[in-house]
Amino acid sequence: MEFLAELWFPILLAAVLVFVASSILHMFLPIHRGDYGKLGGEDQVLETMRGAGVTPGTYMFPCPGSMKDMATPEMIEKYERGPVGFLTVVPSGAPTMGKSLVQWFLYSVLVSVFVGYLTWNALQPGALYLAVFRISGTIAVLAYGIAVLPDSIWKGTPCRITLKFVFDGVVYGLVTAGAFAGFWPAAV
Repeated sequence: MEFLAELWFPILLAAVLVFVASSILHMFLPIHRGDYGKLGGEDQVLETMRGAGVTPGTYMFPCPGSMKDMATPEMIEKYERGPVGFLTVVPSGAPTMGKSLVQWFLYSVLVSVFVGYLTWNALQPGALYLAVFRISGTIAVLAYGIAVLPDSIWKGTPCRITLKFVFDGVVYGLVTAGAFAGFWPAAV
């Protein structure tokens, strides 16, 4: 836990910088506009979902009862007729960003703690700026950017959207790297 005592400032600074960078990328730049589309017949779909008692959760449709059921003629017919997809339902109510923003900041702190831990164990105090930047940045890009690739693999997220989030992750990795490299402890 010595690394926490030595790296508390770059850990918090990196989380703040990532928070600011994400705010800029998502609120002020047009990069993420159009990531989500509106359902055709939205009012009817929502009414049907309410009538079916759909509650918050993650759903797959059509959803087989087991892996064996995936190969039955009935399920194959459902897949071919479509639509096929995944659906995430959140609790009802007007959207509020407060809770999500707090969770995002805490996630950024957690990533920064792991970046600090791994970089601390890879390098010594007094390490060169570029060495710290390279190691901490690589770890942060893995956590923020590469971690989103399975969304396209398993959840069907369009690659164009996933690649935008990979780009975001590279930006977050670079600001994290700058925080750690700029405030890396001097040699003792």
